[in-house]
Amino acid sequence: MAEATSKKISIPASVTVKKFSEILNLPLGTVITELMKNGILATINEQIDYETASIIAQDLGFEVQEEIIETGETMTLEKLIEQLKKEGESGETLQARPPIVTILGHVDHGKTTLLDTIRKSSVAAKESGGITQHISAYQAKKKGKLITFVDTPGHEAFSAMRERGVSIADIAVLVVAADDGVRPQTKEVIEYLLTKKIPTIVAINKVDKPEANIQRVKQELAEKGILVEDWGGQILCSEVSAKQNIGIDGLLENILLVAEVEDFKSDFKRDALGVVLESHLDPQKGPVATILIKTGTLREGQDIIAGSAHGRVRRIEDFSGKRLAEAGPSTPISLIGLNETSNTNDILQVVSGKSLARLEAMRSSSRGLSGKIGELNAQKIYKTIADEKIKKLNIILKSDVQGSLEAIQQILSEIKSNEVAIDYISIGVGNMTESDVRLAQNSGAILFGFNVETTPVAKRMAETSKVEVKNYKIIYELVADIKNRLTEMLPPSIERTDFGKMGVLALFKTGKKDMIVGGKVISGKIAKGCLIEVMRADNIIGKGKLINLQQNKVDVDEVAKNNECGITFDGETKIKEGDTLVCYTEEVKKQSL
Repeated sequence: MAEATSKKISIPASVTVKKFSEILNLPLGTVITELMKNGILATINEQIDYETASIIAQDLGFEVQEEIIETGETMTLEKLIEQLKKEGESGETLQARPPIVTILGHVDHGKTTLLDTIRKSSVAAKESGGITQHISAYQAKKKGKLITFVDTPGHEAFSAMRERGVSIADIAVLVVAADDGVRPQTKEVIEYLLTKKIPTIVAINKVDKPEANIQRVKQELAEKGILVEDWGGQILCSEVSAKQNIGIDGLLENILLVAEVEDFKSDFKRDALGVVLESHLDPQKGPVATILIKTGTLREGQDIIAGSAHGRVRRIEDFSGKRLAEAGPSTPISLIGLNETSNTNDILQVVSGKSLARLEAMRSSSRGLSGKIGELNAQKIYKTIADEKIKKLNIILKSDVQGSLEAIQQILSEIKSNEVAIDYISIGVGNMTESDVRLAQNSGAILFGFNVETTPVAKRMAETSKVEVKNYKIIYELVADIKNRLTEMLPPSIERTDFGKMGVLALFKTGKKDMIVGGKVISGKIAKGCLIEVMRADNIIGKGKLINLQQNKVDVDEVAKNNECGITFDGETKIKEGDTLVCYTEEVKKQSL
């Protein structure tokens, strides 16, 4: 083992036990034994994640290295838009590029159907499929000219993604259903389009329906500031039926007309800058990012960064899955080569090889000691709970793509409470692995997955360590589960109802924990089984329970005002003549968020 102490190794994000033993140059038995010492039962062909492999390697005396990029100022979407604006104003070395069009509108108004119809009618059959994740992106051809389409979700939960879609587009197509009119998401989109002054085309969809009322839609749009041409405005309007393929050619011609007027151009010769629309972890390919190139040309073999991710372009595919040697402005691509999944809105940049440096400390130490991180997180959480007196639900959230994480967090952020809150121990893209289980165990978290799987090793670890793992295919079922758990954590509310008061006139018996006293009801009523509050000179001095009630030496259920009665009081407070007894009940009610 002494020979291994100085050896540095590089471990991929996921590796089989067999391959891991080859990297370590150690017998399989040694590796499997070391895994078992750490409570991990894995066969030779099963995958283990980087964190687990790193811990085992360090235990065996290896030094694990991780590549980290040394970068300057982080490029943001806002900075990119500003840079593109300056580039457009310069006019130097610029060439015409395809317009980027985003389809916007209320949920169920036919946005997706419209995109599918355009795709089928304007994209060759052999090119169908490809990048159609949570944000669809593809190119269609009309009159020999390309148009890039970027879809954004219509549901209210995806407002952040919708706003991002508008930011990266040149032209917005506002879809409004002829039978439904302007709806909440439509209003939200209109406000944003008018504020940002985005060139807009209106597509009134479902015009084939009997209940369609095109003039009403145009009137509602006019009331919101969108004035179409035949109402005296400047905005082009297309009347379409996505299902019946009516008016699609006219819509595409209107897009080309606006593009011709706006004259969109970019610098093809510079290094590429692009926006990450989506990213996911492919079991075979590794991290895959859906990227829209905004300016410049991206080529295979170039070194790149995208947010905290970095790597080298190994493969570029267009929306149809066709391999490209390079991709220019307005091209939506699928990119393979980054070391981890990027966040939506991250900016892809080309960097020189010199800026790629091997920095060991930060990630190798943090990843390699994931158990300790979990313990530190747990300590921090407990301190926060003590300080803030807020009950926390610790969760680890894993999803198939970044867009889903964004939507889930957005919906959960709308849950408002001063008594309970969500504490995200970890959030990430990809399947649930043993390191997630380990972190959940250390921090007392629940593992929630959306559209992901749990690796066999992680499943066994979760069962052994009693970590709860929940997988969902529907976003609102996951949200409902978390919301129900938060509701269960809320302390119950106690509703008090006062019945009446009794003045104490005589004491008949005084026991250790009970007394029999007589008195007169001075307000309301006194009822058997109620709670008793003992008041002396307007101060509450104790509490107890009324366990028996008599009037004229006969057991009764209640005694009304101005009547005398005797009660058996159960409690430790010693009642005196002249005290006032308040009769009341308490009802425990479950709170809701």
